Amino acid sequence: MQGGFPGLGTVINVATVVVGALLGMWVGHRLPERTRSVVTDCLGLVTLLVAGLSCASVTDRSLVAAVGTGVPVLVVLGSLLIGSIAGSLLRVEDRLAGLAGAIQSRVSTRTGTAARERFIEGWLTASLLFCVGPLTILGSLSDGLGHGIDQLTLKAVLDGFAALAFASSFGVGVLMSAVSVAVVQGLLTLVGVLLGSVLPDAHIAALTATGGLMLAGIGLRLLRIRDVPVGNMLPAVLVAPLLTQLVVVLRQ
Repeated sequence: MQGGFPGLGTVINVATVVVGALLGMWVGHRLPERTRSVVTDCLGLVTLLVAGLSCASVTDRSLVAAVGTGVPVLVVLGSLLIGSIAGSLLRVEDRLAGLAGAIQSRVSTRTGTAARERFIEGWLTASLLFCVGPLTILGSLSDGLGHGIDQLTLKAVLDGFAALAFASSFGVGVLMSAVSVAVVQGLLTLVGVLLGSVLPDAHIAALTATGGLMLAGIGLRLLRIRDVPVGNMLPAVLVAPLLTQLVVVLRQ
């Protein structure tokens, strides 16, 4: 499907997130707590499934050919460690939580610690789920390059249903994740327009596998197994292609 203009895929994606979140908020208060809880559990399990599919990119042929057999796992590990350490020192998750809290105070009439934490959890979780993944990167770049919006259209449908389910549990925070989708995918689409194909397949595979591990952290949080500080791991998304390039250069 050819897009009418660069960014059309992102516009569609944002619209489905907004519609899904509004529907989720509308029916959410009508559902008992046990129902909202099991919905969150289902999302956690599906998030782990998506994470596993993304992590499988560590076996991508282009990545193995670029860095060597056995090295892709080390690249992903190094990316996650370096990115997480940097994010922890920069207190990325605390800063995101502070930003989310400031936004919540402006857009939500609910007050109190519980409402703030619920808003933050919904915004951060939905934003990370919608913005970290192969469809986000490949779809946005493809849109910017004029290769069509098929991938973003598929992602829009998935995100719409996920937003509905998330919003039934987390409320207005999920609605605000539409802003995150617009900013992240809009910037990636702009990169595609201005610079063409920025990342080789091997670099995208490393980034995707690293993002998959971060999604696994989200799944663990949703299942209330462990409160993984995924926000602090976000710099790993930038480190992954850089570290891949470093290994490629050293092998030459």
